[in-house]
Amino acid sequence: METRAETKTDARITFTLNGESRSVITDPDRPLLDVLREDLHLTGTKYGCGEGECRACTVLLNGESTPSCLTPVGSVNGQPVLTIEGLAHGDKLHPVQEVFLAEGAFQCGYCTAGMILGVASVRQKNPAADEAEYRAELQKHICRCGGYPKYLSVIRRLAEGAQTEKARI
Repeated sequence: METRAETKTDARITFTLNGESRSVITDPDRPLLDVLREDLHLTGTKYGCGEGECRACTVLLNGESTPSCLTPVGSVNGQPVLTIEGLAHGDKLHPVQEVFLAEGAFQCGYCTAGMILGVASVRQKNPAADEAEYRAELQKHICRCGGYPKYLSVIRRLAEGAQTEKARI
């Protein structure tokens, strides 16, 4: 396998990726998406538009939904990055992944990882998030297959679950 040749502008970038410290030597201006896919072989994060509009490339950077195609890898130095590969804990899916699976909320699957991470960021910030909060996040994402009815089912279920949990307390 061929690797990218090191250049004079390259730097060592160290960050926490899916809970583990990782270092790469690369141009700090390279998109994080390229480093994840090409150097670290994590292909769950997808290249969509390259302009941050479709959000198929979403990762969580410090818990924030972030388009990795627009994020220079140098800007993640010392920061925690979470990709779809790191969302589950061992064999236990993240609650958002469980709801996506239960609702059959994927068609071709290309945008799904980005949508899951976007929804997970909302849930992480506010476990009692309502449907409007989830919709605001999903408005940033594009599904070329038109799977939106299923995605809306997911966020309704998550919002209803949060309201049920609040009522029990």
